[in-house]
Amino acid sequence: QVQLVESGGGLVQPGGSLRLSCKASGSGFSISAMAWYRQAPGKQRELVARITNADRINYADSVKGRFTISRDNAKNTMYLQMNSLKPEDTAVYYCNADVISLGGRRGSWGPGTQVYVSS
Repeated sequence: QVQLVESGGGLVQPGGSLRLSCKASGSGFSISAMAWYRQAPGKQRELVARITNADRINYADSVKGRFTISRDNAKNTMYLQMNSLKPEDTAVYYCNADVISLGGRRGSWGPGTQVYVSS
């Protein structure tokens, strides 16, 4: 079983920066791709950035040039460096992982971390 836990959210002023982390823990699993999603109130959850185990990366157009996704496979940890934050970045940010275990391959989600961008 695998558990994903996000951290690093909080309140930041427009133009500021935050660094989110997602730590995977447990036993009997491996992870291929990982991704950050976000969901603002009243809106659908959207993909922010995705990174594979081979460090192939894609970003949503709305964050390209401002956010940077990375991962440390030895630590089972993924990061999202968010710069030049805007009020429209306000959302709950969720960690997603493509988990491989004896039970097969499935997507796993963390509980989310809240990001507020406001003055």
